[in-house]
Amino acid sequence: MKAAPVPQKDGPKINRDIRVREVMLIDAEGQNRGVTEITEALKVAEEAGLDLVEIVPNATPPVCKLLDYGKHRFTEQKKQAEARKRQKVVEVKEIKLRPGIDEHDYDVKMRAVKRFFDEGDKVKVTLRFRGREMAHQDIGYRLLDRVKTETLTIAKVESEPSMEGRQMVMVLSPR
Repeated sequence: MKAAPVPQKDGPKINRDIRVREVMLIDAEGQNRGVTEITEALKVAEEAGLDLVEIVPNATPPVCKLLDYGKHRFTEQKKQAEARKRQKVVEVKEIKLRPGIDEHDYDVKMRAVKRFFDEGDKVKVTLRFRGREMAHQDIGYRLLDRVKTETLTIAKVESEPSMEGRQMVMVLSPR
């Protein structure tokens, strides 16, 4: 019968998990104490009521620092949560048009496009053809070209107008 494999802990090695003879020790104030034997480093950590945490495992000897590991982990999690909160997820919003769109309807759609760019989203302009409209794809190209020229100052074309089945698609992203 095989022994169960020891589960790998994520994160840096701490205290007795560090399996080297000597380490480069940095104390709680950030002062370099130089190369120290692991037993001595653990003793110093215990006296200070702190943990010995391996910061740079690949160095020779590994760099270890005296700090409160629980507090360290808590602050790291806080930083990561803050970074996630500040991150903006770019969405692709879709605007659907038809080749025979009326002037007012077109203006309403363009206002929506501008609003999407203000929010920092990409816009996928889809032009759907029905029936005999397929024979007049030039009308579609002219319409998408008009969209392109009207949004030139606030957006750049990510993908040029192209046919995908019965629809013509163009993707714009904010400048």
